[in-house]
Amino acid sequence: MASQKKELFEALNKLDTEQRNPLSSEIDLSDPLEIATLMNQEDQKVALRVQAKLNEISEAIELVSERIALGGRLLYFGAGTSGRLGVLDAAECPPTFGTEPEQVQGFIAGGKEAMFVAQEGAEDSEQIGANDLIQVKASSIDVVCGLAASGRTPYVLGALKKAQELGIKTIFITTVPEAQLSITADVVIDVPVGPEVIMGSTRLKSGTAQKMVLNMITTGAFIRQGKVLENVMVDLKLSNKKLEERAKRIIMSFGDVSYDHSEKLLSESNGHVKTALVMSLLSVSKEEASQLLKENKGFIRKALQQAEK
Repeated sequence: MASQKKELFEALNKLDTEQRNPLSSEIDLSDPLEIATLMNQEDQKVALRVQAKLNEISEAIELVSERIALGGRLLYFGAGTSGRLGVLDAAECPPTFGTEPEQVQGFIAGGKEAMFVAQEGAEDSEQIGANDLIQVKASSIDVVCGLAASGRTPYVLGALKKAQELGIKTIFITTVPEAQLSITADVVIDVPVGPEVIMGSTRLKSGTAQKMVLNMITTGAFIRQGKVLENVMVDLKLSNKKLEERAKRIIMSFGDVSYDHSEKLLSESNGHVKTALVMSLLSVSKEEASQLLKENKGFIRKALQQAEK
């Protein structure tokens, strides 16, 4: 046990995110504006670090898109802040892109309770990560994405290793250099953000970097699935009044119709925005619009092009 503790201590001691940031060494003496300014300056560096990994991010987008097209799922595994970011990204996909909740799922060490209260020791077991993956019955058409700022979280490594054993494609997102990793993946997105403003607080720059990358992966993958027309999300689920009104505005904008007519089209299409849009743009019935979308795998532009021919 003593040797394991020493090994962990030495491993953490080498991580950039566990070092002291010389630029914030006197932050405890700073006034509010100075604190905010320093944090903002450090956050600006994150976007440039992410920019350096756009090739790897594009590979992840394509991988996720391919798996979703096959009927597969994107499964996030993380602990602490990383785990919460995965759960958050998964939760936002259904209202944004009209996906089923099962299509993108987030798993956090310690389970649902860990979203709100840290579950001590939950992240320290590779077996728990592997078991969570087994429980969800992951298969070769899925993709498993591990999230670990430190690159060494046992829960995440366990899920990734089990995925690889099962022949499942993997993505690993971390904020330390790839050279410090003890495991590889089909796509490694290492965004080394350097020392945090507060030593070891990876909810700061590391969290920001991971959130930026996750935004790109799911947004990119679902654009590739026809969930967006031009730069508008047209497959949203009408789960609240705000989204209902946004849907009407979208139909009015693209279809050049009145508010009342957009409401009528939404009602006739059972609240399916893409169907209502095709009905409006081509002056066709719900059945015809649905068939065109089906034949073109949900892409509105392709459906319109087919109708023109």
